[in-house]
Amino acid sequence: MKPTSVAGHGRLLAATCAALFFFSASSLAHDGIDHSKPAPIRADSHAPIGVMGDHMHKAGEVMFSYRYKRMDMSGVRDGMDDLSNAQVLATPNRFFGAPMQPPGLRIIPTEMTMDMHMIGAMYAPNDNLTLMVMGMYMKKEMDHIVFNPPGNAQIGGFTTKVEGLADTKVSGLVRLMDEGPTQVHLNIGVSLPTGSITEEGAILTPMGMRPRVRLPYPMQLGSGTVDVLPGITYTDRSGDISWGAQAMATLRSGRNSENYQLGNAGELTTWAAYQFAPWVSTSLRLKGETIGKISGQDARIAGPVQTADPSNIGGRFIEAGLGVNLVGQEGYIRGHRLAIEANVPVMQDLNGPQMKRDWSLMAGWQYAF
Repeated sequence: MKPTSVAGHGRLLAATCAALFFFSASSLAHDGIDHSKPAPIRADSHAPIGVMGDHMHKAGEVMFSYRYKRMDMSGVRDGMDDLSNAQVLATPNRFFGAPMQPPGLRIIPTEMTMDMHMIGAMYAPNDNLTLMVMGMYMKKEMDHIVFNPPGNAQIGGFTTKVEGLADTKVSGLVRLMDEGPTQVHLNIGVSLPTGSITEEGAILTPMGMRPRVRLPYPMQLGSGTVDVLPGITYTDRSGDISWGAQAMATLRSGRNSENYQLGNAGELTTWAAYQFAPWVSTSLRLKGETIGKISGQDARIAGPVQTADPSNIGGRFIEAGLGVNLVGQEGYIRGHRLAIEANVPVMQDLNGPQMKRDWSLMAGWQYAF
């Protein structure tokens, strides 16, 4: 983990939350002549910011949103066990036998960061249907150390970087139940392959050469396929307490143009929130996730590194999250929402040697009218 980077993001997010606390508190303390006030807007009427497609809108309503997510990974784990560099170097190289390929892994990823910028829009043509679209711009960086062919000496390191558009999600939320605070709706969507799957970068090989190659699967920006996104969401509340649950899946439609298919994925999340006042709520969330291995193989991705092996992808994860939702109540900030959520892994059981998750942080703004 890079302390200066984390500290910088922490200061920015703390300043953002402090600003909205100030403005919201100021608006609530307003003492004008006209004391007639519109109905309060509950901060917890939206799920934690890390949950997508959690709420529907009334006929004619529009909502715009922006989310920023930072995710950090470091170290190597296989299954439930953390691996030392020596254990990674003893792992067989899938591509051994091809020219310039040593018998074991010789390039070890040490840290990966992902920065995601998500812009979304929602529109409700009627009370029972809300349409949603979300585009994403992503930046990835991965640091590596490199060992010589015998694996007994480190010869250097390198960093690969990519950025660009990721896949675009288009969804419809269909109401199933509307009984006061109890709400249930279907999530029906598709993910469109707008993210690149042919990203390249310069690397350092165990032989000391610096070729430009197609980067491994975790460094690509999209799936390359049209993916189906089915799901269901439930929300409810009683007094100052609200809760909800959501089940979502990502179903791949087939192999992409580079002859591989990312694994199907499933996610189940549940949360509870407490409203301290209409303008502020805090939440606890638990998320379980499963991600399958890659089927097929990109012929241009090869090398003595774990990320080039399509079987070293995915696993089973449980994460816990703590969030804060804020919403303006009066004046020019009425209806504007700011939210933040931090997540840490509770359990991660990985499919072969991979970098393990350290933490993720998401902050966002939403406004409906």
